[in-house]
Amino acid sequence: MQRQSSPEAMLIEAIGLKKHFGGNGAVKAVDGVDFRCADGEITGLLGPNGAGKTTTLRMIAGLIRPMSGKVLIDGVDAGAEPGLARSRLGVQSDMTGVYPRLTPREQLEYYGRFYGLRGRILQERVGFVINLLRMGEFADRRAEGFSRGQRQKIVIGRALVHDPPNIIMDEPTNGLDVLAVRDTRETIKSFRVHGKCVLFSTHYMDEAEKLCDRIAIISAGKILAWGTPGDLMNRTGTSCLEDAFTALAGPGSLSRGIQET
Repeated sequence: MQRQSSPEAMLIEAIGLKKHFGGNGAVKAVDGVDFRCADGEITGLLGPNGAGKTTTLRMIAGLIRPMSGKVLIDGVDAGAEPGLARSRLGVQSDMTGVYPRLTPREQLEYYGRFYGLRGRILQERVGFVINLLRMGEFADRRAEGFSRGQRQKIVIGRALVHDPPNIIMDEPTNGLDVLAVRDTRETIKSFRVHGKCVLFSTHYMDEAEKLCDRIAIISAGKILAWGTPGDLMNRTGTSCLEDAFTALAGPGSLSRGIQET
């Protein structure tokens, strides 16, 4: 399914998201996060370890409930209509839940049925995902003994099988070898071509610079900066995203409070 998008379309929107942990909410994992991700664009969520990236993504994906704020998926309030919001999301997180005794095809069929796909439509979607992710050589082998890259394709595939218009990915290339990283990045690029709205986190600045249309930089649970990679480099007078990120998210960044206006 390819959506018709417009420059004004905002398909994933975080509004004032907060999530605190510990006694009396002492750990402010996410502390008032706002940003928007558009149709046909790849948005990167960048930040140091412990910045609040994964907690933010998990709230957007409906895996944990925010203390306050809201998430809109294609205009659907995920708190008020979680089932409808989830049906419009594909979520790639870690590699848990890859069943070693099932083939990739069987696992994609299982997840497709979970989303209500049946019969010919299910088989067409599973076949499309297998072709998209270049899984044909191992699609009908049991997953036991698969490489990390092969297991990652199963994880990405099960997030795509129901043809969601919005995709969330948490460090999708972490721990992969060079060839698997290149393959995964090409897959992410293809989502843009198909008009998907993609939100993903990464620690690799070169990856974000190559893939992202827009970037949100988060630290200590707050969004410090938002814009295109070029915008962020221009605002910091730097020539690469890594230097811009260091200037924006390094020591003293919270007191500077740099934001896009």
